Amino acid sequence: MRQKDNTLYRAEALTLGTFFCLYVAQSIPSSFLSTALQVMMREQQFSLSSIGLLQLVKLPWILKFLWAPLVDRHCLTVRDYKRCIIVSEVIYAGLLCAIGLLQVSSDIYLILGLIILALIASGTQDIATDSLAALSYGGRDKSLVNTMQSSGSFAGTLVGSGLLLVVLHRYGWQVVLLCLALFVLLALVPLGLERQISFEKKDPKRRAGIGDFALFFSRKGIWRQVLFLLLFYSGLMAILPMLRPWLVDQGFDMGSIGILSGLLGTGTAFVSSLASGFVVRRIGIYRARKYFATLILVATLYFLTLTQVEVSTLLVSIGVMLLWAAYGSATVVVYVSSMETLRAGREGTDFTVQIVITHLCGMGMAILGGVVADHTGYSGLFALAVLLALISLIYIHLVFKNEK
Repeated sequence: MRQKDNTLYRAEALTLGTFFCLYVAQSIPSSFLSTALQVMMREQQFSLSSIGLLQLVKLPWILKFLWAPLVDRHCLTVRDYKRCIIVSEVIYAGLLCAIGLLQVSSDIYLILGLIILALIASGTQDIATDSLAALSYGGRDKSLVNTMQSSGSFAGTLVGSGLLLVVLHRYGWQVVLLCLALFVLLALVPLGLERQISFEKKDPKRRAGIGDFALFFSRKGIWRQVLFLLLFYSGLMAILPMLRPWLVDQGFDMGSIGILSGLLGTGTAFVSSLASGFVVRRIGIYRARKYFATLILVATLYFLTLTQVEVSTLLVSIGVMLLWAAYGSATVVVYVSSMETLRAGREGTDFTVQIVITHLCGMGMAILGGVVADHTGYSGLFALAVLLALISLIYIHLVFKNEK
């Protein structure tokens, strides 16, 4: 019996590892490209308005809900999903190779165009991977695969926006891009060897339609989830985009900011997301919503307190870790709660729509946070974050109390 349990445990670990590889394969290239291009363009004296065009590369991940129904419609079996993921990743790798052959100094607009195409391919892989994860895991086991999603994303960001910049400086643009393309292909190996992923074949009569992303909002009771998605991150998203400017104004240099925000912050988020999946599985989504909303409130209160005291490196380090720990944990909660509201046959569409809502909320809060900080200072910004976190916690207590 013990041998059988060990075999099942190893099989489960391999399956979760497969999903982790797929999510890392999405995150590393995209985080590297967005970070490295900003640095390289500025070093080559590109205007700030030209650098601002890099924001366009986010469009595929914001608009991917438009073609998510097509993925749901044509993927009915595990084999279909594997084929979609593999084809998308091969295209992604090919475009990374093409980008690596170009020069940032002379081909920047072509590079931006190819990056957008590459992220369309990566976004398609993400839709298929999310849907396959939702179909393969049920009940509280969803938190395990959502942990792979969240921790894989943070691990990829840690490598892509940190370690690879050092590699870029030493080996150059072309070598790094070709290595990234090779890594994307190698990340497919566990999926090709995986035999444990399974689910009942989807009913062909319940296939997604092209406009199903809009019908998501017409479901009874769905708006309480939509409002949760809009509120839950809002306190964090008011602070996170302003964290680096705040560190600059506290007197930290670029190297210190890279260590604090890039390494310490993202590393903390990776660890907290990895641990939070097991916590959510144990205590359930209702208590997880409440506990981690409280953690977000504590993190925002901490930063508001920092405006009233003399700031030191230790106090800032604690604040950065607290903020990113809350973010990593909150990400798992958002993913798990989103997977609990999926319609049969439209898993990828419904999950994608909900994640896009959080992205749009994050963009809106980043803009609002910048305006508030500009007019009232950081104390006003942190006070706004506290207010939003408190509203989120109260909302969870009132609206989801029947889930206890």
